[in-house]
Amino acid sequence: MDSAPRSSDIHVRRPIKKLLIANRGEIAKRITDSAREFSKETFALVTRDDTGHALGADHIITVPSSRSYLDIAHLIDIVRQHSIDAVHPGYGFLSESPDFARRMWEEAGAVVIGPGWATLERTGDKLAAKRLARECSVPTLPATEKPTGHLDDVRRFACQIGYPVMLKAVDGGGGKGIRLVRQESELESAAKRAMSESPSHEIFVEKAAIDGFRHIEVQIIGDGSGRVRHLWERECSVQRRYQKIVELAPSTIADRDFVGQIIDAAVRMAEHVKYLSLGTFEFLANPETGEFFFLEVNPRLQVEHTVTESIVSGDIVQAQLNIAQGATVDDAVARCFASDPETTPRLRSIQLRITAENVQSDWSLSIGRIDAFTLPSGNGIRVDTHLVPGQTTIVGSDFDSLLAKIIVTASTWTDAVRKCRRALDDTSVSGVKTNLDVLRAIVAHSDFEAGTCDTSWLERNAAPLLASGLELTKALESKRIPRLTQSSSGSSSSLTGSSNAAVSLRKGDAWALKISDPTTTAASQTHHFRLTKVIRNEFPALLRAEAEYSLPGSYAPLAITLEATHSTASSGSVMAESKHRQGNRDNPRHVTIPFPGRLVEFLVDEGDLVRPGQVICVVQQMKMELEVRASVGGRVMWITEAEDGEDVAEGTLAAELEEVKEDETQVDVKSKL
Repeated sequence: MDSAPRSSDIHVRRPIKKLLIANRGEIAKRITDSAREFSKETFALVTRDDTGHALGADHIITVPSSRSYLDIAHLIDIVRQHSIDAVHPGYGFLSESPDFARRMWEEAGAVVIGPGWATLERTGDKLAAKRLARECSVPTLPATEKPTGHLDDVRRFACQIGYPVMLKAVDGGGGKGIRLVRQESELESAAKRAMSESPSHEIFVEKAAIDGFRHIEVQIIGDGSGRVRHLWERECSVQRRYQKIVELAPSTIADRDFVGQIIDAAVRMAEHVKYLSLGTFEFLANPETGEFFFLEVNPRLQVEHTVTESIVSGDIVQAQLNIAQGATVDDAVARCFASDPETTPRLRSIQLRITAENVQSDWSLSIGRIDAFTLPSGNGIRVDTHLVPGQTTIVGSDFDSLLAKIIVTASTWTDAVRKCRRALDDTSVSGVKTNLDVLRAIVAHSDFEAGTCDTSWLERNAAPLLASGLELTKALESKRIPRLTQSSSGSSSSLTGSSNAAVSLRKGDAWALKISDPTTTAASQTHHFRLTKVIRNEFPALLRAEAEYSLPGSYAPLAITLEATHSTASSGSVMAESKHRQGNRDNPRHVTIPFPGRLVEFLVDEGDLVRPGQVICVVQQMKMELEVRASVGGRVMWITEAEDGEDVAEGTLAAELEEVKEDETQVDVKSKL
């Protein structure tokens, strides 16, 4: 395909023949399905162990690695090779990159579906978006005017406006590159982590608005002419570390006049830039004080677009494709739009994100193989997922943890909450740990039912929610066991419907193994195997246990140690487990990495004195950098041989400390922070 002429910005709107979905997971499947209904020729990208989202695509292109989704030159080559004329970036990856949109047009003649690179430069950059808000007389929180990569600039401004403050990567997203700092002692470490998660390694500082504020976002769609429509608001207040967990539409804020002001502010900003395509304008709003502040623009399709579709009974992905092909905004949304922002939409919708996370271990990524799953169905329930029945799905550290989105819709808020509870009762995932426990606790809580959760609610109530979630799941599984036992007379009672393990293995479980040679007529021999201690059970992805093994004719069993890793579940972090020394979580002088990920850096050396709570190393998980700290003080006598950039497994011993005399701990502790 010939390259197109250069331009400051071009809004090319033409019929789409061939569409590349430059994404993966449930959103790639979602876009593919909408394009198929328009009879578009679709191209899906997959990696070797990540293919479920390609179901239904006309063409499947295997890329070398997860990094290929961010490789602009490689994507341009694919577009040229297949004469593709449009690219849908989905969310994440390159969806907010003006360089991607510009180069794809200039070098391959293909249109990246979205607002265009000039608008991306004004809205994708958080500081530029705040300037746009001020131009439109929309309130913003005090913030630095320019991004910085220097700690002194950050400290100076934080002291000027006072704590608490938010540190934000100017080009971050999805909760990455954001840190809340409540006091100066937290600033240096938080700034370093936020800068590391920023592609440009630059952040800005903003006054924090945390107590009593709700996270409200307005769905906008425009056709580039200045004509803009809103598709109501969503609320995303149930979040943890700025990552949304439960989203709903419309907001539970009762004052529709107040909500109408927020919607008007979003429309005003979108009209000012003659917004094209889909965009989400995000705000913090306090219904008690009547204050609201603009946060940022997400100039792309959002993860939570589903609840908007549910309350307006339309397909906004198809509306986006229509606009990309020349339709006016009025034509594109004629069937799914109501114009009065002060009238509450008739329907209520809630989205629940199912993720592969161990919520009992600081919400760390749960790596392994999904062997089976059950997802809900019925009136008012929609499920968006890339999981395919009968097909193995590997959860590794290369991509985010989202497995599925459950979207429930009802005529009242109360009915929607009840439907959420039933849907989660009908959901299970085997092979990896999930956040189902805490989701069940959230929707069962009286605050959620009352619609009063603010952005700090989940973290304030984390401990009781985790505890009640475990109890809810335990009660649910106790109901499932009798049904499973009755349905299969020969099944063992240890085969449960647990959402966190495919098979429940316990001390004392035993098997008689008949082994024969198929090439001979010799009789089979019986071997006996019995578990004496289960050390770690993530079967079939991983099993570590002590056992007794009896050979045919032997008088006494052999005591053995078993360590089994499923060959198709051997992501880098799982394989790393056999390479590095494992820590003893009961030993306070073992600094153990509590989650799988990629080692970023070590902040101590052998011989260093460390104090309790000091950061020992940093591990990256799903593009977020997490600190591993010492629980006690001491001298570093050993550190892992794992190198920076290497995958490390959950339980890897990062460092071993030795006790030191009290007077030694009074000296200055060497630190690289």
